[in-house]
This record gives sequence, C-alpha cells and structure tokens, in this order.
Amino acid sequence: MASVLVPLAQGCEELEAVTIIDLLRRAKINVVSASLDNQPVRASRGVTLLADNTLDEALKQEYDMVVLPGGLPGADYLNDDKRIIDLLKKMANSEKFTAAICAAPKVLASAGILSGKRATSYPGTLQNLGLSDISVEDAPIVKDGKVITSRSPGTAMDFALELIETLVGKTTRDEVEKGLCR
Repeated sequence: MASVLVPLAQGCEELEAVTIIDLLRRAKINVVSASLDNQPVRASRGVTLLADNTLDEALKQEYDMVVLPGGLPGADYLNDDKRIIDLLKKMANSEKFTAAICAAPKVLASAGILSGKRATSYPGTLQNLGLSDISVEDAPIVKDGKVITSRSPGTAMDFALELIETLVGKTTRDEVEKGLCR
C-alpha cells in the first residue's frame, strides 16, 4: 500500500490540506498527517486541524511521497524547519515523490529539488525567489519526474487526483473522481 506524509504547519491552507488527505484516503492510500509541533494546527482561515502524529514521530516511518500544503505562514514554517528540508532531500535522493501546492513549492526550491525542473506555484511565489534554474509555468499542475507542483487552493482537488493517479493508477483515480460526482 502506498504511504504518504502530509506535514501540517501552523497557518497552512486548510482547503489544500484537507482535500489532499481526504482524497488520498478515499483511494485507500495510507496517509499520515503530522504537525511540526505537538499542538493542534490553526490553519490560515482559523480552522483547527488535529494531525495524526507529530513530525518527529512520523519521521520514524518511510513514505513513498511527501506532500506539502501551502498557505501562509504555513509554507514559511515548513521552509524554516530543518527536518522538512532534510526529509525532502532524502526523498529526492531516494528517487521518491515530493509534491507541493500553492506557496509550498518554495520549500521544494529551498531543498534544491526544483533545480533544473519545471514547476508551478501560487502566482509570484517561485518567480519572487529569483532562481533562474527553475522553469516556472502558469499551469494548474506540473509534473516533472518525481516532483509534482500545483498552483492554489482552487487546484487542490485536481492536484490530489493527480497524486492518486501517480501513486496507484488511473483506474483508482477515476473511481475516486466518479465518487465525487465531478
């Protein structure tokens, strides 16, 4: 069974976090949500999220993919957390999947994962980093090798469906999408 870690930082974008976790679980993917600290996560719009575990506890397991929800200041907290940067580098070096949406692709950039890659993000996020080795595209979702990025809360459902297809195939993606009555 595929296994995915979704780190939740204070100030994350709740629509993205919940959509990713929900849809991947509908696909029978083992999803572990993990808070950076041992507190309930107060998301960017004031919704309180309870993670399955703390990041320290979650890091005792191996994952096929790490998915970073965006939102501010959540993406900044992810970017400032050495454990997250180290994990992303480890995932990339092991040729496992990394994914991020909205403002969170900047965390992938900080970890060096977007170097030489195509990616998307919330408008201006990657462009404002001034990194010439990233090809920033104005697209809802960009998949380049083992890296998947998405633009915004409005693309969260399609992003989660892309993650499902990547991990467990198009048939499961189609089944989940059919259940959503899209």
